Amino acid sequence: MPEIVLDTCVPSNFALAGAMGAIEKLYGGQALVPDFVAVEIIRGIQSGNAGLEAVPEAIKAGWLKEAFLRSREERELFEVLTRSMGLGEAAGIALAAKRGWRFASDDRQARAEAGRLGICLTGTLGILIKAVRMGACDLGAADSYLAKMIEAGFYSPVRTVSKVLTGIL
Repeated sequence: MPEIVLDTCVPSNFALAGAMGAIEKLYGGQALVPDFVAVEIIRGIQSGNAGLEAVPEAIKAGWLKEAFLRSREERELFEVLTRSMGLGEAAGIALAAKRGWRFASDDRQARAEAGRLGICLTGTLGILIKAVRMGACDLGAADSYLAKMIEAGFYSPVRTVSKVLTGIL
């Protein structure tokens, strides 16, 4: 069973930083994106953001899975959530809530709703920290990835993973 469901922002950040390998090493075969997220990524590519190509490539390679809302409960929760958030966030939360998966998102509203539903959460920074701790990348690479993510538009509360892991904030 997949361990983590990714919202659009997380794989986008990793793809744009050339860091999809870190997600593969941590979650290969146990990570998924909802079909709505896959569509959002394709739209980004069609809008000229070629760096996002790494996401559909990971799906084609099979280590990143695409998931679909299957049960009536998943679809009902999705419909409720779409009243206040995007389709990708709503689908990710519905899948995580109904299947007992962890949810990875950097979207404040999506994280708040997932928290209210008791879903285990992480985000881009949490995955980078886990990648260092689990040996999926070294600290220097994580700092470099984060810098590239920030340069591409990711809002991060910290500038380096090093500061988080050493406690210097």
